[in-house]
Amino acid sequence: MSKKVYTKSAPDAIGPYSQAVVTGNLVFTSGQIAINPETGNVEATTIEEQTHQVCKNLTEVLKAAGTSIDNAVKTVCFLKNMEDFGAFNAVYGEYFQSKPARSCVAAKQLPKDVLVEVEVIAEV
Repeated sequence: MSKKVYTKSAPDAIGPYSQAVVTGNLVFTSGQIAINPETGNVEATTIEEQTHQVCKNLTEVLKAAGTSIDNAVKTVCFLKNMEDFGAFNAVYGEYFQSKPARSCVAAKQLPKDVLVEVEVIAEV
């Protein structure tokens, strides 16, 4: 049996999906983009600012699921432009110090025309 996760500390889903789902001892987050949960808008404009906001959103979703970013076992990262890879990695590394497995791919376009989206699988 799975449990849906919701917190007001992260942005509401912008479609028919949950912020995350817990099943067994794993939590699967939906992809987070750089929406400020207080305003509901994308305010950050640089890859660094957007990556910080994404990681803050993921931190809050994982907290609501009863875990933390330190328990991440896998991430999937989508970048609008692979030229941002180095700048993205610098910020990502501040948050994901446990170095989970990761995939990082270029995406032609992301929701709300953001520069980055990240999803996480973590142990609860």
